[in-house]
This record gives sequence, C-alpha cells and structure tokens, in this order.
Amino acid sequence: MSAIKESVDIDRRPEEVYSYVTDFSHLPEWQESAVSARKVDDTPFGVGSKVEVLRRIGRREFPMTMEVTEFDPPRSWHLHGIDGPVRGELQGTIEPLDDGRGSRLTLNLDFEAHGLGKVLVPLVVRPHARKEMPRNEQTLKTLLEHGS
Repeated sequence: MSAIKESVDIDRRPEEVYSYVTDFSHLPEWQESAVSARKVDDTPFGVGSKVEVLRRIGRREFPMTMEVTEFDPPRSWHLHGIDGPVRGELQGTIEPLDDGRGSRLTLNLDFEAHGLGKVLVPLVVRPHARKEMPRNEQTLKTLLEHGS
C-alpha cells in the first residue's frame, strides 16, 4: 500500500512550525493517538536522536521508538521506527508561503510491519492513521494560528 500524505497551510513562519512539530513533547497536544512522547537522552536534538512514542489505537497502546534520520531546519525531517511490530516512517517537509509569513506542512507517513504488525498494519493501523492524519493537521493549524 502507498504512504499516507497530507498537507496543511499554516499562517505561521516556517521556523515556528518546524520548531513546534519537531519538539516531540508536543505530539499529544495535536495528535489524537499520541499518549506521550519523549526524547530518549539529553544530547542535542538532531540526526541519531531517538524518541519514544506511546500511541493508543482503540483500547490498545503501542510503544515505539523512532530515530531521527534527517534533520534540516526549517525545511524537513525524517523519522524511522526502529522497534516493535509496527514501525512508522515519517517524512515531514515545510515550504514557505506568502514570502515566508506562512507555511505548508506536508507529512508523508508509511509503515513497516514485523510479526503481528503484518496483520495490524493493513487492518487497524493504516486505516486509523488515514482517518486521523487530516484531523491532526487541522488541530495543529488551530493551535499554531490561534493558541490552545
């Protein structure tokens, strides 16, 4: 199956959008399924950094560790899942709009399945993410444009 790709225009500078979306402690504020997210160590954030994310889909919680494989402020980042039966692949890009006064955020999400994940991804995870991602981007837009 193909990746899930969604974009949203946000009336905030690319640097502000990038700073917020790559501070993974904010994930539970704008992503419905994110229960918690935290950086694994105290080193400066960048390529090689790891983030632990706990997601709830239905009644089940899925822990996962993501590693930053690309970090190019304020333009793009890439996260690669490194453990668990469901491993996300997230590519984020931010394009400046309106002479840099606005931003277009594009998230491209795919999944790698291992073990039980081979059943979970097509039946549960991908359909859930396909429905959730546009709502998450709208929540993010509202938070960044109007505050909480």
